[in-house]
Amino acid sequence: MKVPINWLKDYVDITLTPEALAERLTLAGLEVEKVIRIGETWERDKIFVGQVLEVRRHPDADRLVLARVNYGAPQPLTVVTGAPNLYPYAGQDLSNGRGPKVAFAIAGAQHVDGHSEERRVVRLKPGKIRGIASEGMVMSEKELDLSDEHEGVIILPDDAPVGAPLVDYLGDAILEFDIKGAFGYLQSVIGIAREVAALTGQALRLPPGAAPVDQKAQIVADPDFVGIRIDAPDLCLRYSAALMEGLVVGPSPYWMQQRLLRAGMRPINNLVDVTNYVMLELGQPLHAFDYDLLRLRTTEAKPTIIMRRAHPGEHLTTLDGVDRTLDPDMLLITDTAGAVAVAGVMGGANTEIQPGTTRILLEAANFNFLSIRRTGQLLKLTSEAALRFGKRVDPELTIPALTRAGELLRQVAGGATHPVYGDVYPGKPETRTIDLEPDYVSRLLGVAIPLPEIVRILRGLEFGVSPRLSNSDTLQVTVPSYRQDVNIPADLVEEIGRIYGYDRLPSTLLQDELPPQRRNLALEGETKVRDVLTGCGLDEAITYSMINPADDARLQQGPPADAYVKVLNPLSAGRSHLRRTLLANLLHATRANLRFRERVTIFELGRVFLPRPGQTLPAEPRRLGAVLVGPREPATWQPHDVTPLGFFDLKGVVETLLDRLEVRNVTWERGEHPGMHPGRTAQVVVGGQAAGTVGELHPQVRAAWDLPALPVALMELDLDILLANWGEAAPMTAISGQPAVYEDLAVIVDDSLPAAQVDGLIRQTGGKTLVDLRLFDVYRGQPVPEGKKSLAYNLAFQASDRTLTDEDVRKLRHKIVQRLERELGATLRA
Repeated sequence: MKVPINWLKDYVDITLTPEALAERLTLAGLEVEKVIRIGETWERDKIFVGQVLEVRRHPDADRLVLARVNYGAPQPLTVVTGAPNLYPYAGQDLSNGRGPKVAFAIAGAQHVDGHSEERRVVRLKPGKIRGIASEGMVMSEKELDLSDEHEGVIILPDDAPVGAPLVDYLGDAILEFDIKGAFGYLQSVIGIAREVAALTGQALRLPPGAAPVDQKAQIVADPDFVGIRIDAPDLCLRYSAALMEGLVVGPSPYWMQQRLLRAGMRPINNLVDVTNYVMLELGQPLHAFDYDLLRLRTTEAKPTIIMRRAHPGEHLTTLDGVDRTLDPDMLLITDTAGAVAVAGVMGGANTEIQPGTTRILLEAANFNFLSIRRTGQLLKLTSEAALRFGKRVDPELTIPALTRAGELLRQVAGGATHPVYGDVYPGKPETRTIDLEPDYVSRLLGVAIPLPEIVRILRGLEFGVSPRLSNSDTLQVTVPSYRQDVNIPADLVEEIGRIYGYDRLPSTLLQDELPPQRRNLALEGETKVRDVLTGCGLDEAITYSMINPADDARLQQGPPADAYVKVLNPLSAGRSHLRRTLLANLLHATRANLRFRERVTIFELGRVFLPRPGQTLPAEPRRLGAVLVGPREPATWQPHDVTPLGFFDLKGVVETLLDRLEVRNVTWERGEHPGMHPGRTAQVVVGGQAAGTVGELHPQVRAAWDLPALPVALMELDLDILLANWGEAAPMTAISGQPAVYEDLAVIVDDSLPAAQVDGLIRQTGGKTLVDLRLFDVYRGQPVPEGKKSLAYNLAFQASDRTLTDEDVRKLRHKIVQRLERELGATLRA
């Protein structure tokens, strides 16, 4: 939001520089991103407010005129210009101050070249144009770097002081705010002025028509010019309307156009500009309907405005010319013939202001802020009105906004306001009062703020403050209607603290004993997992918790709809349910990244959401997912391995993770997963519990996800099982000082026998003396019989207290071979 300082000065005296004011506001919680200077490059001694004394035709050019300009110097200067908006003044009597006032530059002035497509700054030089000397320049908005407009020169208001430096009259500083949160009261010039007044101790001045004393119209629920019906009082909390008559559509005055432009809005015409001006000024969005078009849409004596939910499949063409399909949860402004506006977002094209409009129905309403946010998001339609309604607007602003708009329309469009306003107010909030103890303020802020200062701050923010009769030390604070975010005493303390100045609070050391520090094992475990996986070369991904169940169906594991937690107000159809697995969103991320790179190695830690029968909230177990695809090593100028990543690469990553987490009793078994290749899927078992699946994506599933024809290794593990014993003391084994003995052992077993079963039996038989076991070869083929396979192991034997002899090793080896033969039917390979 942009707020011009000169506009702000209409409502509060400003004694600080723009930069100092920006700092004070930022410290008070209103972040000023930057200060934009208007006219910073306008030289005070070279660019002035001028007045045209005479306009004559150029003797040698049809499209040029000679303008004699008074700019406050003893002698006027004559300039040659082609500005079309000065042509009508040629030959007219401009004496006695009847000539237009302009921005005037003398030789040597710095300005933007109006004839250059790019922004090029030049110095003005005197010269001759078609034989006539030109000693200065009447300037356009482009030459002053105000906009790209160069069709004519700036015509200033009649009150512009001739001879004054233009920077004093037209220069300005604009505060650009980045205000986060639902603080609609800060989305207006008056809202910022109120904060400035409280911060600096100045008085706040309300504009004509906006103060309660200015509310002179009769307010009724059923005025004679329109009927008002609210069929959805939960969405429309208040609806007020006024009739403006005798209007003439035309351009708004220059001062209003400039304020709108500097606040970031484009001037349209005087009627629309007034509604935008009041919205920026007071924070209350307005909408103007062509009243005669409303009358044509009904056969009744007066039109009726109805606030209701949209009918299924209902359409409306909005002011931007787009035909929009509405859903039944959206609030519409309608009449008896149909929709005329999307409430709080944008009006309809069927009742918009026309060049010949003379009567308007002016609407000021208050809507449920969540409804407006949702409607804007679903329609992908943003507007300044929707922005403010989505941050909560003061419901008491409707009548002041109508009165203020009526006053401005009288000035700029020559209209008159009907003496009766319509107002239906089903959602009027109750007045809130909060008891506040000064000692409580001191206790929370850590500094004693004098009672008069507390009262001054609260009253400066328009809170009502009075002592309670029963306890003179306790203040009874009445919350103003615009502060819908203040509900408890701590909220009041926050207001006092930020206006008093957090920078003024003294720095103190904690006097209490520090609380005992306890480990957060869950967080530590997750951090360890991240560290290990990034050390293995993977990148962490963070995806949405919401999915489309159709994505799970593409993984061949789509459960029934009632197995999901449904989102009641989804942002889109693709985010309609809470996820049951991490894999779908990880595959989305993989596919998106493969558009720009050939190798993707990502992982994610997150929760999944599983409904629990008979319970409101779902189970939220933690999961760890990962996807690997692409060449084994990234491309480099050195020789590198371009073999595609696959199952065993991911298996190695998981084994490294389990080792670093010191997870014990891990076994790998043949696994099954509907979305994975049946011959390349393993189940990880920890302590007898299934901890997840590691495998490669099935080719058909890979094609359904539009992934390249490469192996796609993926996994999903139960993080709660992996980290169940994280943080416990791990038993340490002393490092033996005795030499190890290494032996190779090759056995022939049934092809269907898992290597993990052979591995486990060898380890069990070898006992503590077998300190390492590695499978280094698997062979099928001659001379190994059909239906069999050869498994070759490297065994390391080592004792802690003595050097093993050949006989010791022979006995252990023989014991292992005998048990393999007896229990697994294995034979020793020669």
